[in-house]
Parts: sequence; C-alpha cells; structure tokens
Amino acid sequence: MKCEEALLVRIFIGEDDRHEGKPLYRYIVEFCKEKGIAGATVFRGLMGYGKSSVLHKAGLLSFSSDLPILIEVVDCEENINKILPELASLVKEGLITLERVKVVKA
Repeated sequence: MKCEEALLVRIFIGEDDRHEGKPLYRYIVEFCKEKGIAGATVFRGLMGYGKSSVLHKAGLLSFSSDLPILIEVVDCEENINKILPELASLVKEGLITLERVKVVKA
C-alpha cells in the first residue's frame, strides 16, 4: 500500500451468510484479492447480535452455526471506493462501516 491515509471498511455479517453457494466472508476476501486490495482479514466472533436483536453465541457444549463475522478491508481511498458498490450489493443482511485510518507501516 502506497498511501499514508487509508480507508478501513468493516463488514459485519453472519457465519451462515452465503453468495453463490460459498461462505460470504470467503467470497468477499477472494473478491478483494482479485481486485488488488491491499488487505482483508476475517474475524469470527464468540458472541454478538445485530438489528434483529437475536443473540448469537458459542456455548461450551453447543456451537452456534451463525456466529458473528467481521471482515476488515483496508486500502487507499481510491481503491476502496472502486469496490464499495459491489461490497454493498453482496451484503444483504449486515452492516458496512467506513473510517479513515493512518497507515504507520505497510
């Protein structure tokens, strides 16, 4: 990444979300890589809820099949702006946030 100021996209979805039969988080990361985006990482949450207020959590004896997933994508503003429309169309139920970040080391 050749920029000091960048954009961080956070995408909040469920583990069960799919696109074309593939887990949505995997599809999004592969899409970002294909488009040359600087970086994307997927985090699996232990507990969370969204606008539906349904609590999703992993238990000791049972595992939720729809745990929260957070995908963070970072790159220069120009590159993020190119992929935002596609990301927005992929996320049917979820949340996408955007914030400016300063790149300290790339």
